[in-house]
Amino acid sequence: MTKGNHNSPDLKSGKGSKDYSRYFDFSDAKVISEEEGKITYRIKGRNVQINSQPDYKEGKRRGKEEIEVHYDFEIPEEMQNFGVDKYYHITTYGCQMNEHDTETMKGLLEQMGYRSVDDRNHADLILLNTCAIRENAEDKVFGELGHLKNLKIEKPGLLLGVCGCMSQEEGVVNRIMSKHGFVDMIFGTHNIHRLPHLIKEAVFSKELVIEVWSKEGDIIENLPKKREGMRAWVNIMYGCDKFCTYCIVPFTRGKERSRRPEDVIAEVRELARQGFKEVTLLGQNVNAYGKDFTDIDYTFGDLMDDMRLIDIPRIRFMTSHPRDFDDKLIEVLGKGGNLVEHIHLPVQSGSTAVLKKMSRKYTREAYLELVRKIKLSVPNAVLSTDIIVGFPGETDEQFEDTLSLVREVGYDMAYTFIYSPREGTPAAAMEDNVPMTVKSERLQRLNDLIKENSRIINDRMLGEVVEVLVEGESKNNSEVLSGRSRANKLVHFEGSKDLIGTFVKVRITDTKTWYIKGDIVAEAAAVH
Repeated sequence: MTKGNHNSPDLKSGKGSKDYSRYFDFSDAKVISEEEGKITYRIKGRNVQINSQPDYKEGKRRGKEEIEVHYDFEIPEEMQNFGVDKYYHITTYGCQMNEHDTETMKGLLEQMGYRSVDDRNHADLILLNTCAIRENAEDKVFGELGHLKNLKIEKPGLLLGVCGCMSQEEGVVNRIMSKHGFVDMIFGTHNIHRLPHLIKEAVFSKELVIEVWSKEGDIIENLPKKREGMRAWVNIMYGCDKFCTYCIVPFTRGKERSRRPEDVIAEVRELARQGFKEVTLLGQNVNAYGKDFTDIDYTFGDLMDDMRLIDIPRIRFMTSHPRDFDDKLIEVLGKGGNLVEHIHLPVQSGSTAVLKKMSRKYTREAYLELVRKIKLSVPNAVLSTDIIVGFPGETDEQFEDTLSLVREVGYDMAYTFIYSPREGTPAAAMEDNVPMTVKSERLQRLNDLIKENSRIINDRMLGEVVEVLVEGESKNNSEVLSGRSRANKLVHFEGSKDLIGTFVKVRITDTKTWYIKGDIVAEAAAVH
C-alpha cells in the first residue's frame, strides 16, 4: 500500500542521517534492536520504537515524485475485532482539516470494534489530534498531557497517542520524549491510515512508537469515516505549496496533492444519498485543487461546476488563497444554486509591504480587485477573512492599511490573531520587533472594527427572510433552536425540536453582533 521508503527510513548515525541518541539528547540512550527499517532504543528505562522521524529539511523538499492513489484499504484481519469492549476518546484542536482527520480516525477505530465515550476517564484509548498553527494551541496540548499523566498512572493499560500537525515538528517530538514519556504513540498527518498498525505495535511491544513521515504519503481512498449531524466535510486535496513565511502548514501537511475528480464526486453523491444537507470541501489551499494534475485539465472551478449538478442543498469550501481565486471559479460561483454565497478569503494584512514579507504573492490592490470581481459576479456575496497583527516590522501606518482594507471590503466576520513565531518558518528568523503591548492594542482596535462591521451588516437584515438549516438547540437556551443561513449566519428562533435537520424560513426580527434572531414564516415567503 505504501512506498518502501516510508517504512524504511535511514535512522542510523552517519552522513545524511539522524542519530536519535543525540537528537533527543539522552545520554543513556542505547540501541536495543534494528530490523525492517525500525530502530528500538532504550531511553530512561523505556523502549522507544522509531519507525520514522519528523525532519524539516526533508519536509521542505518538493520533489517530482508521483503520488499514487490506493483504493484497496482495509483493516488488518488481526485488528478487526481488537477494540471490541474497548472505548476511545479523541480531543481535536485546530482547523476543519483536523476535524475531518478525526472523523477518519473514529471510522478506523469503530471498524476495529472500539466505541466512542465522552468521559475520557472511561476510555481505553485517548488521542490528541493537535494543531501547530499558533503557539498557544501547542501550549494547550502540553497542558492536557500534564493532566493525562495522572490518568495514565491510574490506568497503566490506557493507550495514549499524540497525532496531527504538532507531531510533524521536530521540537515537539523531542519535548514529548523528554518530558512526557508516558505517551504511547506519536504519529503525523500523512499516515493516519496506519493507526491500526500503530496500535498493534504500541500494545504488543509495550514501547513508545514514533512514526512521522516528513515526506507525504500517497492518497488513500475508501478510508472509513464516522460523520455525525447533517453537515459533512470532504477533503479534496492535501498540503500546501505557498510557503507563506509565517506558516508551518507546508511542513506539517506536505506538498499539494489533489484527489481524483471522480473520487470526490462519488463521495459527495453518496453523502447526498445518505441525506446530508450540506457539504464543505476542504483543503489547506482548496482552490489550488487540480493544479498538480498532469493528465487532465481540471481545476477547482470545474469541480465546483460539477458540484452544482449533485442533489445536495448546500456546497461550501475553505480555505481559499486569493492568488488561486481565478475568473473561472468566480464565474461558476456566480451561477448560485447549491453553491452558497459565503466565501472565506484570508487577506492576512492590508499592507502590500507586509504581504510581501509574508510571501503572500499578491498586493493590496490585487486583493481588492478580486473582491470587486466576486461582489460583481456573486449576488449577495458574504466575505470573511483571516488577519494577523504585529507581524515582524509592521508599522503603525501598515496596520492602518489593514484597518482601511477591512472598512473597504466590509467583512461579515474575521479570525484575527497576534503574530507568534513558529519554529522552522522563515519569519521565525525575522526580528520580532513589535512590542506585545502594541500587538494587543492593534488586535483590540481590529476586533472592535470587525464587530462594528458585523453589527451594521446584521442590522440591514431586519425584516428579511433567510433559509436556515436547523442544527439543534441553542447552547444557552434549550427552548430556542439554532441554525445557519446560506451566508453562514448563526440564527436563533423558537420552534419544535422535530425541525432539527431540516430547512426552515425565518424572518429576522432582532440582530446582535455575532448572531441574528427571528420567527419561522410560511413557506410562501421569499427567501434571501
